[in-house]
Amino acid sequence: MYKNILLPTDGSALSQVAIDNGLQFAKAVGAKITGFYVILERQPESFEDFAPVDAKAPKLDEVAKEEAHKYLKIVADKAQAMGVPCQTHSMKHASPHQAIITMATQTGCDLIIMASHGKKGITGELVGSETARVITNCRIPVLVYR
Repeated sequence: MYKNILLPTDGSALSQVAIDNGLQFAKAVGAKITGFYVILERQPESFEDFAPVDAKAPKLDEVAKEEAHKYLKIVADKAQAMGVPCQTHSMKHASPHQAIITMATQTGCDLIIMASHGKKGITGELVGSETARVITNCRIPVLVYR
């Protein structure tokens, strides 16, 4: 039924649970997985962004790329250990839910398995849920782990 499953990660413990369960599901149905990490685009936060090269701290973009590589390597290593075919991607984007939908569409995924942190009340309203945004804006089925 499912051939290619998108497993987005943010590196959190909860997303690792979703990845572990997603890999088990993929193995059971004979699907491949696509691991995915969104590198958040950011606005300049200080004048340091405009300082001469030798006066700058390490670039946040480089740190984010290293983080993406680290978390996607975890997904790829787990997939390899389970014998599940895997490819990984990262994308720089200002909106994680839009990046997830775009990647799922571009790579031909027919299911998205992702975690939800389950924020409720005013925090949930203000911060919002990327998972809820994916569900409401995507035509691809989404399986949510909480």
